[in-house]
Amino acid sequence: MPDGVDWHPAYVRAAGLRLRVGRHGSGPPLLLITGIGAHLDMWSPFARFAGDRELIAFDPPGAGLSQRPRRPLRMGGLADVVAQLLDVLRLDRVDVLGYSFGGALAQELARRAPDRVRRLVLCATGPGLGGSPPRPLAALMLATPARYYHPRLLALTVPYIAGGRTAREPAVLARHARERLQQPPSALGYAYQLYAISGWSSLPWLHRLPQPTLVVAGEDDPSVPLRNARVLAARLRDARLHVVKRGGHLFLLDEPENVVGAIRGFLDDDRGDGARYAAAPTPSS
Repeated sequence: MPDGVDWHPAYVRAAGLRLRVGRHGSGPPLLLITGIGAHLDMWSPFARFAGDRELIAFDPPGAGLSQRPRRPLRMGGLADVVAQLLDVLRLDRVDVLGYSFGGALAQELARRAPDRVRRLVLCATGPGLGGSPPRPLAALMLATPARYYHPRLLALTVPYIAGGRTAREPAVLARHARERLQQPPSALGYAYQLYAISGWSSLPWLHRLPQPTLVVAGEDDPSVPLRNARVLAARLRDARLHVVKRGGHLFLLDEPENVVGAIRGFLDDDRGDGARYAAAPTPSS
């Protein structure tokens, strides 16, 4: 795998879908939920710095090598898929890190299955409808999966989406181009994800989420402006905010070494109610 990270990939069935799952490391489990169109191998830069815990990542329905549902799901339906995936993996309770689109899904999971989520880390994400929208060019680039299909399209579009170090240093994007391009989402699978989040909002119920939450945001994020993180941190019952100075939308990928300390410190702060987890599942066809 890229960057020397072995995800021990397997295929499992959850909610009637064949999903690709990867697990890496050992220790308390941390479920990783990707951004729109992304696949589990893209977590490799973050995984190298994540410390002594087991990382569980998966290709969402319709992305990477996971099966696309026959009908598009809303965010609640996707959260139910994730909860059933935890059942299949025999994970009763986990910490959850959601990135961008995955941060919205993580909020929905924490709402629908609060007993399954011990602590929540929300990165480069917002509350959906009612939050601050992307900058116009970023919104235009996010509306299409073109960046996943060709290196030239990747180089042209992602700096507008990412900002931060990726926009300042082209070599950073080039370094991670291989894993980004190797499992592109289908156009229909990407459209399903856009459908899932369209009109979704956590603002009516954010204040009821019981989980301690770390909100991490880039200072220079054109896709999810910093104000969104401030709204999350203000509305959540038990939250702290960490701002990545000059960080963009991809801070977990283009400068993970500058961010993981805050995440690890938050997750390790109290393990008294530590999560239970099981061995990796037997691969299925």
